[in-house]
Amino acid sequence: MTSPSLLASLNGLYQMQAQLLESASDADAASPYNPELGSLNWLYGLSVYQELYWLREVLMADADLSKRVEPLFRPGELSILEQCERMPPKDHLLNWAAEIRDDHLMRLANPDLLGRHPLLENDRLQWFLVQEQAKHYESMLLALNQRSLHIKDMGYQVQCPLAPADPHWETKEISQGHYRIGARNRPDAYDNELPPQAVELSSFRIALRPVSNSQYLSFMLAGGYTEREFWTESGWAWLQLTQIEHPEYWRRDRAQNWFGIGINGPLDLPPNEPVYGISQHEAQAFAKWADSRGGESTGAILQHEYQWELAARSGVLDQLGRTWEWCNNPFHPYPKFQPFPDANTSMEDFSTGRVSLRGASIHTQPILRRSSMRHRAAAEQRYQLTGMRLVFPPRHRWN
Repeated sequence: MTSPSLLASLNGLYQMQAQLLESASDADAASPYNPELGSLNWLYGLSVYQELYWLREVLMADADLSKRVEPLFRPGELSILEQCERMPPKDHLLNWAAEIRDDHLMRLANPDLLGRHPLLENDRLQWFLVQEQAKHYESMLLALNQRSLHIKDMGYQVQCPLAPADPHWETKEISQGHYRIGARNRPDAYDNELPPQAVELSSFRIALRPVSNSQYLSFMLAGGYTEREFWTESGWAWLQLTQIEHPEYWRRDRAQNWFGIGINGPLDLPPNEPVYGISQHEAQAFAKWADSRGGESTGAILQHEYQWELAARSGVLDQLGRTWEWCNNPFHPYPKFQPFPDANTSMEDFSTGRVSLRGASIHTQPILRRSSMRHRAAAEQRYQLTGMRLVFPPRHRWN
């Protein structure tokens, strides 16, 4: 039998997703404000389909319901936008989901109804499904963030204008050595957190705080989006194609002061809060600009995800969980990786050129907040609440 606490977590996420969809207008729920992300209706339907697939099609060999809706959610002939166009109204979706999810909770609470299956050992599939629902909820919140970007005339006036701040870094130095990376003895661990491994890291210093709004504004005012020297070759090509000049969720008022866009609309940008809504290309350009300033910024680069995990586990990092933080390494399987629940679910992430992200955003649920948790995204992606943290050489290298 699935543990009562897991069932309660799953049911709680069902309710949170439904309330989010209910709170949106029919038009907002149906609109894919970001074509990569999809509509609120589609994201909600996807969360239901995923459980239909694993609990009924895989565990019970009953593919009737899942096969009916599979073309709406699986990559195939239809694009995400075309799938969104074919979604039923939100009231229909809510009723459909409620019936299916009540049945799933009953089956998970009664082991005889699901039978024995290797995927259910140690509640591992249940942990997987609960955390996937938490990710779907986060995606729905991002869809609402994207909706706010499409408000035509915000008429917002900044009360406390954001001012630039010269980068200053409080850092923690971590000595060279062999360290454990990955999860150990955790039933909730994703397959990409396993197995735990020993890695050798050279000495480094890591910034205690992510790059802030005011620090990022300094980069912008220094020609960050116009100076070729700060950008990698692929980053510069992306910049010329997109003509981007600021983070995803920044806008200017009539006095040309910058403000932010959240789920509930415009707001002043807190100077010391982490910047978010930037691509890895922008994060790398900021690091190159910081390095070019010399002094304490000499040698600044984006963190490697192993450096982040070690520092997070050591408890030295501040402002954790405010943004997903870009890393400078590709998303990759650990040595002796074993896919779960199956290879198709996991291996695609490793073969599509995605980059590692660590941490969590303000939308991330507590069940996903742990030092071994790994996330990923394409280098050009900006709609997630992605920011950055820098690392530097050890002090003896430049003193």
